[in-house]
Amino acid sequence: MRLFKEKVLSIVSKIPRGRVFTYKEVAKRAGSPKAYRAVGNILNKNHNPKIPCHRVIRSDGRIGGYNKGVIHKHRLLQKEGVML
Repeated sequence: MRLFKEKVLSIVSKIPRGRVFTYKEVAKRAGSPKAYRAVGNILNKNHNPKIPCHRVIRSDGRIGGYNKGVIHKHRLLQKEGVML
Protein backbone atom coordinates (compact mmCIF):
# COMPACT_ATOMS: atom_id res chain seq x y z
CA MET A 1 0.00 0.00 0.00
CA ARG A 2 2.86 2.37 0.80
CA LEU A 3 4.25 2.07 -2.72
CA PHE A 4 0.82 2.73 -4.23
CA LYS A 5 0.40 5.82 -2.03
CA GLU A 6 3.79 7.15 -3.12
CA LYS A 7 2.90 6.57 -6.78
CA VAL A 8 -0.43 8.38 -6.37
CA LEU A 9 1.14 11.40 -4.67
CA SER A 10 3.89 11.53 -7.30
CA ILE A 11 1.38 11.44 -10.16
CA VAL A 12 -0.84 14.09 -8.60
CA SER A 13 2.13 16.36 -7.85
CA LYS A 14 2.85 16.45 -11.60
CA ILE A 15 -0.64 17.51 -12.74
CA PRO A 16 -0.06 20.89 -14.40
CA ARG A 17 -1.90 24.03 -13.36
CA GLY A 18 -5.17 24.37 -15.25
CA ARG A 19 -5.52 20.61 -15.86
CA VAL A 20 -7.35 17.89 -13.97
CA PHE A 21 -7.16 14.11 -13.80
CA THR A 22 -9.91 11.82 -12.61
CA TYR A 23 -9.48 9.56 -9.60
CA LYS A 24 -9.74 6.65 -12.04
CA GLU A 25 -7.03 8.09 -14.29
CA VAL A 26 -4.68 8.50 -11.32
CA ALA A 27 -5.38 4.92 -10.22
CA LYS A 28 -4.67 3.64 -13.74
CA ARG A 29 -1.40 5.59 -13.99
CA ALA A 30 -0.39 4.22 -10.58
CA GLY A 31 -0.86 0.68 -11.89
CA SER A 32 -4.17 -0.23 -10.22
CA PRO A 33 -7.06 0.87 -12.48
CA LYS A 34 -9.77 -0.28 -10.08
CA ALA A 35 -8.30 1.45 -7.02
CA TYR A 36 -9.90 4.84 -7.68
CA ARG A 37 -11.58 4.87 -4.25
CA ALA A 38 -8.20 4.23 -2.63
CA VAL A 39 -6.86 7.24 -4.56
CA GLY A 40 -9.61 9.38 -3.03
CA ASN A 41 -8.77 8.13 0.45
CA ILE A 42 -5.07 8.81 -0.03
CA LEU A 43 -5.71 12.33 -1.27
CA ASN A 44 -8.19 13.05 1.51
CA LYS A 45 -5.48 12.32 4.08
CA ASN A 46 -2.81 14.38 2.34
CA HIS A 47 -2.05 17.79 3.84
CA ASN A 48 1.11 18.59 1.87
CA PRO A 49 0.40 21.88 0.03
CA LYS A 50 2.94 20.96 -2.66
CA ILE A 51 0.65 18.18 -3.89
CA PRO A 52 -2.31 19.71 -5.78
CA CYS A 53 -5.03 17.26 -4.71
CA HIS A 54 -7.66 19.75 -5.86
CA ARG A 55 -6.75 18.85 -9.46
CA VAL A 56 -8.32 15.40 -9.15
CA ILE A 57 -12.04 15.11 -9.94
CA ARG A 58 -14.68 12.43 -10.42
CA SER A 59 -15.08 10.57 -13.72
CA ASP A 60 -18.56 12.03 -14.20
CA GLY A 61 -17.08 15.55 -14.25
CA ARG A 62 -18.31 16.49 -10.80
CA ILE A 63 -15.82 18.03 -8.42
CA GLY A 64 -15.57 15.29 -5.78
CA GLY A 65 -14.31 15.74 -2.25
CA TYR A 66 -11.46 17.77 -0.82
CA ASN A 67 -9.99 17.78 2.67
CA LYS A 68 -10.17 21.59 2.83
CA GLY A 69 -13.77 21.70 1.62
CA VAL A 70 -15.47 21.42 -1.75
CA ILE A 71 -16.04 25.18 -2.00
CA HIS A 72 -12.31 25.80 -1.59
CA LYS A 73 -11.54 23.14 -4.21
CA HIS A 74 -13.96 24.77 -6.64
CA ARG A 75 -12.39 28.19 -6.09
CA LEU A 76 -8.88 26.86 -6.63
CA LEU A 77 -9.90 25.19 -9.90
CA GLN A 78 -11.68 28.33 -11.10
CA LYS A 79 -8.61 30.41 -10.26
CA GLU A 80 -6.54 28.04 -12.44
CA GLY A 81 -9.00 28.38 -15.32
CA VAL A 82 -10.65 24.95 -15.04
CA MET A 83 -14.32 25.04 -16.01
CA LEU A 84 -16.53 22.36 -14.49
